[in-house]
Formats: sequence, structure tokens, C-alpha cells
Amino acid sequence: MNQTKINPAVLRLLVIFPNVLSYMLLLGVIIYIITNFAALKAANGLTFWLILVIILGPMAIYTTYSIVKRIKAGVL
Repeated sequence: MNQTKINPAVLRLLVIFPNVLSYMLLLGVIIYIITNFAALKAANGLTFWLILVIILGPMAIYTTYSIVKRIKAGVL
């Protein structure tokens, strides 16, 4: 059977786009915390949002590192 190959540029786009979305999500959560800091602190909801940032930040950075490493190695 003939399998069609994905164009490398399209493959990179499919890999990089979700990574960009993760940074946008992280930035949105940080902006939400900054703009609603007093309300979150009063409602005891600040802990959840800070834990979310602490989890999302390293995940986004590691994913970026892994993608860059694969692109440099020529896998992507």
C-alpha cells in the first residue's frame, strides 16, 4: 500500500501550533491571576490558580525544549 507522506513543513506546524497555544493559555491564566488577585485571595481560590501556573509553566518549557531538540536533530 502507498502511504502518503506529510510535508515536513505541515508536520512542524502541527507540532508547534499546540505548543504556542499552551503558552497563550499560560499567559491568559497569569493575566487572570493578576487582574483578579484580590478576589481570588478573598475567596481562597488563589492556591488553585498558582498550582495551575506551577504545573503548566514547566510543561510548556519542556515541550518547547523537546520540539527544538527534535528539529535540530532533523527528526521533525
